Formats: sequence, structure tokens, C-alpha cells
Amino acid sequence: MGLEETYFFDTYALYEILVGSQNYSKYARDIKIVTTRLNLIELHYRILRELGKAVADEKYDYFKKFIISISDDVIKKANEFRCKNKKQKLSYVDCIGYVLATTRGMRFLTGDNAFKGMDGVEFVK
Repeated sequence: MGLEETYFFDTYALYEILVGSQNYSKYARDIKIVTTRLNLIELHYRILRELGKAVADEKYDYFKKFIISISDDVIKKANEFRCKNKKQKLSYVDCIGYVLATTRGMRFLTGDNAFKGMDGVEFVK
């Protein structure tokens, strides 16, 4: 059976998949994962702190096959989105991911409360 849907996985979602979170189990199969190198930087750092270098390097290398590039247009739109939503105190990485997802017709998968209720967001805690 082929992949059913494509989701942009933010760092929160990637980590939840990695640790086997029950709430994210349905996103661990039959889903096409998309993310950015920036999300993997955040993920690698968190795993490095919590589980050590060997696991962090292994997971980084595994997830890097899901990386898509970030265009200049996406960067500009992400900055506009961040500015428009400045009260939410969103990170650059999250804004880039959200804009990538919405401009490419993907759902933005996250457990970040700042995105709860936004258009195009699949919020899972």
C-alpha cells in the first residue's frame, strides 16, 4: 500500500515519533514525512542532551532523507508570518516549517500550543 498523506513534521512531532508516543502512533506509518534541516538541528540537539551522541547521530542520519529545501520566498513569507503572529513568540524554524507546509498543501504536524487552532495545523499533544 502506498503513502496516504504527506505531513510536515516539526521538531516536536519528530521527537514524539522517535520516543514512540502513543498519540503519534498513527503518524509513524503510511505517512510521508517532510521536514527541514533546521528541524533536524533542533532534534539532534535534544537527543544529544537526553540520549547521547550515538543515538543523536543515528536519528539525524535516519531523518535526513525527509529534508526538503527552503527557498528565499519561503524565508520571506515565514518572516512575514512570524511578524504577523509576534504575540505567539514563534521560532524561525517553526515559522519556516508552517509556511513550507501550507504553501505545499501539507498539514503541519505539531504539539506546539502556539499553533493550536491555526489553519493547516494537525495539533496532537
